[in-house]
Amino acid sequence: MNALKIAATGMSAQQTRVEVISNNLANMSTTGYNTRRAEFADLHYQQVARAGSINASDGTVLPAGVQLGLGVRPTSVSVTVAQGALEQTGGDLDLAIEGRGYLEVTLPSGISAYTRDGGLKRSGDGLVVTSDGYPLVPNVTIPEDAVSISVNADGELYAYFDDRIEPELLEQLTLAGFTNEKGLEALGSNLFSETPASGPATVSNAGTNGLGVFRHGYLEGSSVDAVREVTELIEAQRGYELNAKVITAADQMLGATTQIR
Repeated sequence: MNALKIAATGMSAQQTRVEVISNNLANMSTTGYNTRRAEFADLHYQQVARAGSINASDGTVLPAGVQLGLGVRPTSVSVTVAQGALEQTGGDLDLAIEGRGYLEVTLPSGISAYTRDGGLKRSGDGLVVTSDGYPLVPNVTIPEDAVSISVNADGELYAYFDDRIEPELLEQLTLAGFTNEKGLEALGSNLFSETPASGPATVSNAGTNGLGVFRHGYLEGSSVDAVREVTELIEAQRGYELNAKVITAADQMLGATTQIR
C-alpha cells in the first residue's frame, strides 16, 4: 500500500510550507525583506493503464486510463518581489530604494553582494558601510568636518560644511539590477549574491534602465502581510492533519488485512 508513503510526502511538504511561513513572520520587521513562498509539484505517476491504449480487438482505446500518483515534492522557495512600505526615519545615512534595484557592497572575501537594506553607517574612518561593516560600492568617505549630508533621487551624495555655502559632491551612488531577481541567492544579513539564474548585475545610475530612485531619510519596510501568512499557516496545519489522518487510516486498513490473513 503506497498510501503511507504518499501521505508522508504530503506531511513533509506541509512542514516545509510551515517553515517558510515561520521565516516570513519572523522577518516582519526586517528592512527590505520580501516574502518567500514554498512551491510544490506532484511526483511520478504509476501507469496502471495508459490513456489511449487499445482495449479491445475492434480498436477501442481507453479515453483516460489509470494513473496513480506517488505524492508531492518541493520544487522551490521563491521570492515574491514587492515594494515594501517606505518608513521615514530622518537618519542622515538611511536610504530607501523606490522601485527596482540593489545597493552593491564588498564582502571581506572581495566578492560583491547586493542588498536593499539602506540602513547605512559611518565607520571610524568616515567610510560608508552597512550595519555589518561592509563598504558600499562605490566607496564613499565622508569628511570629518562635514556637518550633514544629503542624497538626491538620482543618487548624488552631497556634504555640507560650516565654512562653505555650496555643498560638495562626494560621490554618485549607483544601483544594480538583475534580469531575474528571484534567482539571487540569499546569504543572510539582508544580502544576496548573483547566480547563473539571476544573470549578471547591471550597474547604472538611479532612475535609468528601469531602476528605481533613492529616498533619503527613509527605510524600506518588510513586504510580509501578517494576515495572509497566518491564513496560510492555518491551511498548512489543516493539510498536515489530513495527511496524518490518511496515515492512520492506511495503518488501520493494513491491520485489518493482517487479521484476515
